[in-house]
Amino acid sequence: MRPDAPLEADRPIGELLRELGDEISTLVRQEIALAKVEIAEKVKPAVASAGMFGGTALLGFGAFGAFTAFLIAGIAALGLPVWAAALIVTVVYGAVAGVLAMTGKKKLQEAAPLIPEQTAQTVKEDIEWAKTRAKSGAR
Repeated sequence: MRPDAPLEADRPIGELLRELGDEISTLVRQEIALAKVEIAEKVKPAVASAGMFGGTALLGFGAFGAFTAFLIAGIAALGLPVWAAALIVTVVYGAVAGVLAMTGKKKLQEAAPLIPEQTAQTVKEDIEWAKTRAKSGAR
């Protein structure tokens, strides 16, 4: 505060309320900026997990047709009926898909909650500060 500025008790309520409004507006902008940064940091592991799921799907679909035909033909060449060869390939694919799904689920659970915890805490502190400031200005 400037040395020639009036004491808080001598300042008009309107001026104090305007100043309080300006300070609250600044705090809200700062909290929004903090929330954006915090959310961006927490989203990175989830994005990596989604990339793994996407890569799994792309590679699975790309190789699925040709590799399936190769496996069924190879197993059928050993003397099994085609339907039995197809069933064996299906079971193997299901097992591999289960392992990939469990790995992806584990990675997704490792990602921290997407709630901006630091921002939530500072907003609570700001509200308390504003209440205290408003009470002191109302005297």
